[in-house]
Amino acid sequence: MKIRFQNIKRDTNKWSILLLTIVLFVAIPIGTIFFNLFYGPGDTWNHLVVTLLPNYIGNSLVLIIGTSILTLVFGISSAWIVSRYEIPLKKQLEWLLILPLAIPSYITAYAYAGIFDYGGVIDKLLPVKFDIMNQFGLIFVLSASLYPYVYVASRAFFINQSNNIIEASKILGGSERRTFFKLILPLARPAFVGGLILVLMEVLNDYGAAKYYGVNTFTTGIFRAWFSLEEPETAIYLSAILVAIIFILIVIEKRQRKRIGYFNSSKNHQNLKKHPINKRIKTLFFTIVLIPVLCGFIFPVSQLIYWAILTYKEVFTTDFLHVAFQSFTLSLVSAFFAIIFALALIFMAKWNKLSIINAITKIGTLGYAIPGAVIAVGVLIPTLSLDKWLITFFKNSFDLKIGFIINGTIIALVYAYVVRYIAVAYNPIEATSLKMGKSISEASKMLGKSNLRTFIKIELPLLKPAILSGFILVFVDVMKELPLTLILKPYQINTLAVKAYEYASDELVAEASLPSLFIVLTGVLPIIFLNRLISKAK
Repeated sequence: MKIRFQNIKRDTNKWSILLLTIVLFVAIPIGTIFFNLFYGPGDTWNHLVVTLLPNYIGNSLVLIIGTSILTLVFGISSAWIVSRYEIPLKKQLEWLLILPLAIPSYITAYAYAGIFDYGGVIDKLLPVKFDIMNQFGLIFVLSASLYPYVYVASRAFFINQSNNIIEASKILGGSERRTFFKLILPLARPAFVGGLILVLMEVLNDYGAAKYYGVNTFTTGIFRAWFSLEEPETAIYLSAILVAIIFILIVIEKRQRKRIGYFNSSKNHQNLKKHPINKRIKTLFFTIVLIPVLCGFIFPVSQLIYWAILTYKEVFTTDFLHVAFQSFTLSLVSAFFAIIFALALIFMAKWNKLSIINAITKIGTLGYAIPGAVIAVGVLIPTLSLDKWLITFFKNSFDLKIGFIINGTIIALVYAYVVRYIAVAYNPIEATSLKMGKSISEASKMLGKSNLRTFIKIELPLLKPAILSGFILVFVDVMKELPLTLILKPYQINTLAVKAYEYASDELVAEASLPSLFIVLTGVLPIIFLNRLISKAK
């Protein structure tokens, strides 16, 4: 024990202390939720458990099951068809299939509410009126918005699939259909389940669409407990249950990845060959691929454009431009700090010599797996306590009366964004840094250069593409974020996402189209960038 302590003392350096500080700083919201559980629930908790909690659990399970089925059908079928067969407009469909990711699910929900509403397109074309403002309508909307997670993961697997496996199956008498269901689909399971886990985390994080469609979920329950019941304790308990569900999903995904895998010899690898099909099958497959594109992007964007043409004179004002500027600025600042913290976590872990601290570095990237509403609650409580302490301190020490310094300010909001999206910046930078290896940095150190100088002069320039991609992805995610922003934004600050939500909540759905279209346009660039990355894998 004494020797081990001496080793820790010997290996501890300034990077160890800084790395531990950053990890603890980023992990504060998660730790807040955990430690506040020991204070007990609010006064209405027992009533909520009997009356509302079963409804939250039931609705969330139905959403998870329904969305899982529909996203798997949309995502896997589309990915296999564009990877395996030559169909009309294949190259265009490859990137159109990803574009629904550019539209937040709550915006898609607003668009479909208008499409199915009285006087909408469906009402004019069909004699039967369909009510989409329910649980099943929400499943359809979420599936149409989120299936690209499954599509991207599945397509990345399929285009790297060796043709040898398919040829071996056919030699043994397997048909094209049987080969897909019995061989290719089981092999692709780790890929599409990984995409499905992201879908389910987004489903559990959703607030805007569920609230607008009147479906009670854990996220809407957290908002109700915090704002309507004014019981932070109850909100924390609901947040803890939601976090537990998320981590169960993550554990399941990690386990199945370990259990299932195969090795594909690079010596005998042959790229997946296109399978010839007749004209009738081509038309069928083209229709199958076109359906998710229409449902996830073409229909909702067309509705938004139609509304924007009708309402832009009332909505496109100087106030709107001011909100757009605030939204862009917040996203830029948050993306910048997310990149800074991600770089610090990655490189300080390399420069630190303590393996025990390196092991906990990943804690700093857990925020993306936790819903925005939970992160907001985890930020709000400690910042409120810190502000109260500062107010008391300044009053007693200097006889000064001050207001809140952190809580209810941009500082708390940007901090929450960084905690939530640091993993989005971390992953592409870490992947690129691992490809770089250690030889370049070690050669620089042998020439007497410090870690920091080596990073600035050599490693940082090599990381520019990864940093740019991480920056763009964080920027877009912050632009779309709704539940976290609703809880933490200062009164004088607004974003396009909140503006669209406010219009829709006031039954001014058409007016919500312009801010929604601005958000969609900012999401298209990284989607095209993502498609190019996947295509390079060919």
